[in-house]
Amino acid sequence: MDFNQENLFGQIEDLQELSFIERPVRRYLKTPEEIERLTVDEELNDIERAVYLLSSGQDVQRTSVVVNLPNLMRQNTSETIRRVVPKIREVLHVAGVEMQLAAAVSFLTILQEELVSIVAYIHSFLPIILANLDHRDTVVSNAWLETLLTVINALPKETIRQEILSPLVSKAQLSQTIQSRLASCKILGKVARKFESHIIKRDILPLVKSLCQDVEYEVRSCMCRQLEFIAQGIGVEQTKSAILPELVELAKDEGSSVRIAAFDTIVNLLVMFDSDDRTQIIFPLVMMFCEKSFKADETILAPLSHQLGKLCHGLSGKFWNLTEEQHSWFLDFYKKFSTLGLQHENGQSDHTTQFYAADMDAKYVSVRQNCAYNLPAMILFVDPKCFYSELYPTFSTLCHDPETLVRRTVATGFHEVIKLLGSGVHIVHKELIALLQDESLEVLDALLDHLPEILRFVITGGDHVGSESKVHIPDLIPALSVAEQRAATSLKWRIHEKLLLTFSCLPQVISSDQIYYKFLPIMFRIMTTNNVLPVQRASARTLCVFVRYNRKQEQRQEICSKLIEQLGQGRSCWNRLRFLDTCENIMDLFSKAFFCKYFFLPVLELSSDPVPNVRIKFCYMLPKLKSALKLPADKYLLQQLELCVRKLLCQEKDKDVTAIVRIITLELDRMEISMESFPKRLQEKDLLDHKKEKEENLLLEMEDMEKRGEIKSMNEKKLLSSFNKDGKKKTKLGRSRSLGGRVAPPKITTDKSAMKLTSAASNSQISTATKNALLSFDGTLQSHSSSSGGPSNLPSCPSRFYSANSNEQKTNWGKAESQILNNMERNVALHG
Repeated sequence: MDFNQENLFGQIEDLQELSFIERPVRRYLKTPEEIERLTVDEELNDIERAVYLLSSGQDVQRTSVVVNLPNLMRQNTSETIRRVVPKIREVLHVAGVEMQLAAAVSFLTILQEELVSIVAYIHSFLPIILANLDHRDTVVSNAWLETLLTVINALPKETIRQEILSPLVSKAQLSQTIQSRLASCKILGKVARKFESHIIKRDILPLVKSLCQDVEYEVRSCMCRQLEFIAQGIGVEQTKSAILPELVELAKDEGSSVRIAAFDTIVNLLVMFDSDDRTQIIFPLVMMFCEKSFKADETILAPLSHQLGKLCHGLSGKFWNLTEEQHSWFLDFYKKFSTLGLQHENGQSDHTTQFYAADMDAKYVSVRQNCAYNLPAMILFVDPKCFYSELYPTFSTLCHDPETLVRRTVATGFHEVIKLLGSGVHIVHKELIALLQDESLEVLDALLDHLPEILRFVITGGDHVGSESKVHIPDLIPALSVAEQRAATSLKWRIHEKLLLTFSCLPQVISSDQIYYKFLPIMFRIMTTNNVLPVQRASARTLCVFVRYNRKQEQRQEICSKLIEQLGQGRSCWNRLRFLDTCENIMDLFSKAFFCKYFFLPVLELSSDPVPNVRIKFCYMLPKLKSALKLPADKYLLQQLELCVRKLLCQEKDKDVTAIVRIITLELDRMEISMESFPKRLQEKDLLDHKKEKEENLLLEMEDMEKRGEIKSMNEKKLLSSFNKDGKKKTKLGRSRSLGGRVAPPKITTDKSAMKLTSAASNSQISTATKNALLSFDGTLQSHSSSSGGPSNLPSCPSRFYSANSNEQKTNWGKAESQILNNMERNVALHG
């Protein structure tokens, strides 16, 4: 098409000509006649209006009455049953599909909410339900059938026998429609749970056998799936004589859907068969069914593979006593299924083999997906101790399957696999790394649901969480970094957000230094460069968790300074907004004292920010800022806060900010500040803050103990070198080792003056820098305690941390770390 200037002006002229064509426009959706027919007298009450609309209203009005029937029952039950329900029964004979479906839902709601007694329900509503079961529309009849199946649970036995079971004999005959016979099958399975075994044998089993031999395969399949409930009603003995022969015959049926139903029912009823039936009937039947479907009937492969794990797990029970040959047969059959549709290059079958799809049919993919779903059950079948020799190649093959759906299913159940492996979890380290680095983000998304649990279990080698039991996985950190990069470069920001929030579990599995050097730069990069707000907030949240459980005070202070400089004082208003988001996370995760020490004043500086949106967000934070203060220690901060509010009220020119400040000021006036002088009046949030403060102090103590441990090791090396130089000391040391390899313990001093001198000497060994760091971290807290007259919460060099006994120091350090780790896991689960 030539879009030259002449053609363009010609098209415009044509459009102008069309604009002059007058077309009649209908201004009203309803004509006056239609409005008059839809108008109802306003003086009528709800019951009268419902009766009027059901008698002479439109279909829409009648449907609205039926939908509103539960509300009418709540308002006036007797009048509704007497006047409205009979009208509904009359109208339903000629009603459309929408009104029928609405009635089925309303009747079920009335039963579930017990708006009427069961006797009244049987009298008024049950006949309507039974009358509409044979509706010509399949959707409507199925809706009424589902309602009836739910109602049967609440009906007495006599009512079921008279109103439901007696008419069922005629509806289950071959002369009735397929729809009627299918409904009879489902009703028989439902009512069988309500009666005793002799009644089921006398009244229900004849109908069951008749429907199992129906000429239509749909009816046989439906009845076969109800045999499980029939068997539960009649017991083990009757199941063997009456149900098992029917299952054997249905398992050989010409219809594939019937055979699938028979196989599923056999799997569900495994526990009801004795040893003779298992050996002589069940084993040959199952093996014949599996081999036939694998060779001749591909339509059964997917349903069979879905039930294979449940079948093998059921067969591996302590009452089954499988032979080695039978055990190997089922295991080999599962291995064949797990590679169905794949061809191996060079005839190799290990996990390094490159696969290509010969015929990537959907049924083969679903079969391998079901094999991945059944992995936990198959591990139980072979015994977790034999996993590496029996099942590991198959597991690795499924983890590297060319289809995303298969790998995603493996990732979904990976946490179950590692739980079963226990101490042998190291076997699947490579597969975990492969799934983390998978090219499809769907696989990563499935793995993220349980990634914290997986990492904790893998890092600890299947043991309980503890510092001494952690193992090192070399490729774990690079794999997590690759996963973050792929999520960041994709358009699926929700997966990226989910991954960043999941990273909050890393302090439980890797060291603070690894987090500091590998992951904190990633969080800063995302906060300053990413354009997706939820992703930015997720990174800010996780960064705060990293700081919360960092073990080194220098790193914590450096991160806080970097947050203030790059975000709080950044040139971009978006960074300053993210700084306020980060401060909200800090107030949630840290104690009030920590926030007030490092971030309170930098946040107040944003009250004079040149961007109104930043000042608006600051105004919304004012109540949280005031709640973070404690008097009298934070009196100066309170004055600065009040000064900022006055400036905003007097000098603010933006009308939106001014309006918000006025509202927030009223809220601030009603707030009360925590008083340290009344510790007995601490509320729940104050107790939680006190707990956070203790955890932060405990981290400081652990850091100080680690530093002293390094100093002590250096002193021991110097002492040994001096022993080597001094011949006498060296001789004495050698003599003590020759007496059993133990050094004589020092004498215990009981003199109080000597103990004081020893304590003073040990305290003098602490470096001045360590003391200053400890005091500077929580100086606010120390002033709190001194003002209240109670003991300081900060540890003033307790003697138990400086004991000459290294075992005692190690024990105290282990208790402190275990307490921190337990609190960490609990807090990350709550906040992360």
